Amino acid sequence: MSGGSLPVAPVAGNRTTVRVVVVGDRGTGKSSLIAAAASECFPETVSSVLPPTRLPADYYPDGVPVLIIDTASSLEGKAKLEEELKRADAVVLTYACDKPETLNRLQTFWIPEVRRLKVKAPLIVVGCKLDLRDEHFPVSLERVMAPIMQQFREIETCIECSAANLVQVPEVFYYAQKAVLHPTAPLFDQESQTLKPRCIRALKRIFILCDHDMDGALNDRELNEFQIKCFNAPLQPAEIVGVKRVVQERVPEGVNDLGLTLTGFIFLHALFIEKGRIETTWAVLRKFGYNDDIELRKEILPVLSKKAFDQVMLYYNSINQGRFSVIFRKLISFVFIFVSV
Repeated sequence: MSGGSLPVAPVAGNRTTVRVVVVGDRGTGKSSLIAAAASECFPETVSSVLPPTRLPADYYPDGVPVLIIDTASSLEGKAKLEEELKRADAVVLTYACDKPETLNRLQTFWIPEVRRLKVKAPLIVVGCKLDLRDEHFPVSLERVMAPIMQQFREIETCIECSAANLVQVPEVFYYAQKAVLHPTAPLFDQESQTLKPRCIRALKRIFILCDHDMDGALNDRELNEFQIKCFNAPLQPAEIVGVKRVVQERVPEGVNDLGLTLTGFIFLHALFIEKGRIETTWAVLRKFGYNDDIELRKEILPVLSKKAFDQVMLYYNSINQGRFSVIFRKLISFVFIFVSV
């Protein structure tokens, strides 16, 4: 947790496989990319369209196998392509780094086509054949992709790779898997660049459950208990100091004499997402009983009304203003356990 990071627990919801569909113009390297990922070597020859290819459960840390579907870009394969896109958990869109026109085609054809089909899966934009780009004309991926990602918010990640040189090939499907197992959309609003209300409400509940002495802050002992519960590993004193320092530098009210405040706790999770560590926040949410819609799983707890939640929050705020006894504080903490977002 030092410096604002946390070890990540391999918690990935209830999925047993992730289905990734690879699409793009002919000759952009779709099949070579898939073959290189599966065999960990560059194929000298490859079929124009590969059969479904499976990366085993132990290929990535989350322990969930990835099924990769290759597609044809010809008109003859259009019906099959549309069928596969509608079944996709994630979509990899390929372009060739040595052919700028194929990147333009993502904007003018492929992404609009995905939208037309009402595909809700996250998109991973992948520049293949990085080894063939003219080294005398370096390109900044961030500069090129920033306006495209601004226009098409469904793009989760952009990455360049080389199947020939085995550069960042496994990472392509890791990011596709990650976008499915640890999705951004339920937690974070891309337009406003803020945590979504339901995510904030869930984090508030978790904070209150961890604030055992009900003083409105997580002290070092409470932070350690939270860490062990979520990630099965204690924090070192220096790590706790480091986390508090990161929070206090960015959000002064996130730390007080008692420890990490609710404001600081929520800021930390916003920081994880900003730094691409969204799996950390998902690990916490799932450990405390939330599903992929950020709702408490039905088998965990009964669901109370929003009115009940608001009443408990009112009581909790009053507690932090010193209006109730220690016994009543514990009672409210117990009641809050049964509140759903």
